[in-house]
Amino acid sequence: MFDIRIFETKLNLIQKLFRVFKYSRFEFKEMDDQNKDNNEKDLGKELEECHKLCEEYLNGWKRAKADLINYKKEESQHLAEIGKYARQNFIYQLLPMLDNLDLTVKHMPAELMENNNVKGLLMIKTQLEDLLKANGVAAVESAGKNFDPNLHEVIQAVEDKDCPSGTIIEEVQKGYMIEGNLLRPAKVKVAK
Repeated sequence: MFDIRIFETKLNLIQKLFRVFKYSRFEFKEMDDQNKDNNEKDLGKELEECHKLCEEYLNGWKRAKADLINYKKEESQHLAEIGKYARQNFIYQLLPMLDNLDLTVKHMPAELMENNNVKGLLMIKTQLEDLLKANGVAAVESAGKNFDPNLHEVIQAVEDKDCPSGTIIEEVQKGYMIEGNLLRPAKVKVAK
């Protein structure tokens, strides 16, 4: 069941392909001989362009890496600042509790100071003061000092012939500093 027409068609197709291939190979060979010098020059130019492009990409990557490093530094500083302000806010909210404990101890009768419940309350006050100290909080010294508007807030001026004018007579509410910055000014009475 061999069909001769199909065989002849395939043979003709193969012969045509062979001629095309042979001709193209010859043509490429001639072109290669003629353009060999031009190709070397073109390759040199292409190589230079590739080197320039590589250098440009490398410099871009270096800049991007430096930008990323700077961004990370700025973000870590920003997060540290946020943490610092959050901590200051938290400590500021603890201060009224410490004020109440101070007032409680100040107005406590002496005979109650030996009571176990009162001793527990005093231990809590001490723990709170230690917590504040561990976080860089220090009380502003006021009694007997000269008034400083950066650290003190006057709530009353009192006539006192024993103290010079501007001297703090009484501290009504403690002031606090955190890491060298004023957290809350001390409320004081000063001599006129």
